[in-house]
Amino acid sequence: MTFYHLRATICLAIVACLLAGCLLSPKYHVPSTEVPAEYKELTPADFSSTDGWKVAQPKDAVLRGKWWKIFNDPQLDALEDKVDISNQTIVAAAENYFAARALVKEARSQLFPTLTTSPELTRERLSSTLTPGGMGGISSPTFTDYLLPFDVTWQPDFFGRIRETVRSAAYGAQASEADLELSRLTVQVDVATDYFQLRGQDSLKALLDSTVIAFQVSLDLTKALYETGIDSEQDVSQAETQLKSTQAQDTALGIQRAEFEHAIAMLTGQPASTFSIPFETLTSTPPAIPFGFPSQLLERRPDIAAAERLVAQANAQIGIARAAYFPTVTLSAAAGFETVMFASWFTWPSRFFSVGPTVAETIFDAGLRRATVEQFKAQYEETVANYRQTVLTAFQQVEDNLAALRILSVEIHQQDAAVTSAQRTLTLAVYRYKLGLDPYLDVIVAQTALLANQEIAVTLRIQQMTASSGLIDALGGGWDASQLPSPTQLISDHMAESLLP
Repeated sequence: MTFYHLRATICLAIVACLLAGCLLSPKYHVPSTEVPAEYKELTPADFSSTDGWKVAQPKDAVLRGKWWKIFNDPQLDALEDKVDISNQTIVAAAENYFAARALVKEARSQLFPTLTTSPELTRERLSSTLTPGGMGGISSPTFTDYLLPFDVTWQPDFFGRIRETVRSAAYGAQASEADLELSRLTVQVDVATDYFQLRGQDSLKALLDSTVIAFQVSLDLTKALYETGIDSEQDVSQAETQLKSTQAQDTALGIQRAEFEHAIAMLTGQPASTFSIPFETLTSTPPAIPFGFPSQLLERRPDIAAAERLVAQANAQIGIARAAYFPTVTLSAAAGFETVMFASWFTWPSRFFSVGPTVAETIFDAGLRRATVEQFKAQYEETVANYRQTVLTAFQQVEDNLAALRILSVEIHQQDAAVTSAQRTLTLAVYRYKLGLDPYLDVIVAQTALLANQEIAVTLRIQQMTASSGLIDALGGGWDASQLPSPTQLISDHMAESLLP
């Protein structure tokens, strides 16, 4: 290589350093969204009439850590603690994140030179017809070729293509980590929801068990009155029909309870055949959940964070597409030792080397690069729209659950009053029946009305608890966008230790 070639190579390297800060993607800004000043469905004025908020307004502005402890239920705590360890959906999401981190490392490796070697030890004999004098019958000599080459190639990132690729991969990995947190939160909320549903089934079971006992007492009474000639066989038949139908309804509850129990087993990574939850009625009450301000929601929901990181990734993809307009420069060098004598393999005369740059540029592509840039610009706008839709959906879900909690509190108190009234009606009906003033049909009507109202009351409390867990889900649990790994952490092998126990 001549001095002029060496000088040209050095100049190209200097240019590469000068252009190191050149990035071709548009300057990134988080897409603007309309954020309300406050939530409308549950305001401080509503706290006095809303269960949980009656005592006091939440002290903290946001949920933190193990959010399920706000329900003060040891059984729920034990189930939630198993989720991170055993749930396979979370494990799969974690492995997907690890793969995304690996892509960041792969992209980053392109910033550095590549050094390769391929030693050869070859025994050769050239064709006699190719050697001087070979046609005269003189045989070609046989020799051993000892070769130890080293090849170095480096593609300077003149126009930021590789750095944009690294940024794109890093944004994608951050989105994948947010997806992991979303999967974790979803499973945790599903466990809480199924748990409250199961406890609700236990409460309905306890209600129907006590009702069956009461109906059995009524049947015994009608039989006794029939045997004394006071009551009719029709009343006995009606009482027996009511008892048997209620027993059937009581038995049917076992199906849903079993399904909820099996669902919790699956979510906690345990075989349904070996998993069981003891019978216990629903005693949890809705807590005052700190929902903070609407502006905080953008930082607290994993799905919003993932959508925003995908916007940033799409923005970087535009820079990668624009970089295709510029030439690609590759610096290559090769050196090593080659000889036909082993003793002189590593001696100075056996050395060889070559070095020089290569420039590649597309001269004509019929608009391919322009179309590619347009494609990524359109995909960027698509991710912006998806991000804004995710934000709108988040506000909808929060308001839905706030409204549910506020309205259910009022409805539950009204329903409790209806249960009290139905109980009084039944007491009067039984009293008048025993006096012979009214037929037994009035008792049956009153008993049916009481049972229906009691079932509604239990169902409303189940809805109230599931709405509480739904609100926590809508608020993002105890997560925050500041927990997303930085680009430096993404290439650190210690990062994985904090993701799964």
